[in-house]
Amino acid sequence: MVSGRRAVAEALRAGTVSEVLIVSSPTVTQGLRVMLDAAREEGVPVRTVPRATLDALADEHRGVVARVGVRVADPISERELAAFEFDDDAVVVVLDGIQDPQNLGAAARSAEAAGAAMLVTRTRRSAEVTPAAVRASAGALVHLPHARVANVARAIERLQAHGFWVVGLDERAEVNIYDDTCPQGRLAMVVGSEGVGMARLTRERCDQLVSLPMRGRIGSLNAAASLAAVLYAYVLPSRR
Repeated sequence: MVSGRRAVAEALRAGTVSEVLIVSSPTVTQGLRVMLDAAREEGVPVRTVPRATLDALADEHRGVVARVGVRVADPISERELAAFEFDDDAVVVVLDGIQDPQNLGAAARSAEAAGAAMLVTRTRRSAEVTPAAVRASAGALVHLPHARVANVARAIERLQAHGFWVVGLDERAEVNIYDDTCPQGRLAMVVGSEGVGMARLTRERCDQLVSLPMRGRIGSLNAAASLAAVLYAYVLPSRR
């Protein structure tokens, strides 16, 4: 199941939806119109159902749920990661222990919007791709290749073998993103968990550590917001 109007619209464009269920007498918004247009273009049936039916299928559906015929973003294994063909300027986003599905979805949304080639996450002690994560991603998890790995440090080594320069976002780093330009070529951007940041072995495997300058009274941003900031203020300007 995929829920939420934007996420359903993206799943429709990806060709994975077999049926769309919308609540009886829905509030008509631009998001609903976009979703219905996408369903019409793809020839996917749309059926109205009582709200209780949607409540039984998804916790937060906002009046729309889609049945998908394939799994969303089938995970890539470590072996497949080692054989993946990347472009010369590919950007990979590595999340080391993000446990909140909303944060996972928001991070995936920023990564996909910035043109990332892949998302890498841990298989243990990290958020799963749930309907809430897909909804928070605005459908990005439908499109973005997603590698699930048991060992992030080992996955970083595999990326380095592919010619990736690995940059870790660490609030303790002495260099911030404005002190130097982002390296050219293949780049992996690593963001740690919401509470403790990157694991020690992950941090040690990075080629470079950078921080985000904090000029207000709050000392940090959450993981997804930090990723968005570093992608758009540090990574993308180097790839114009």
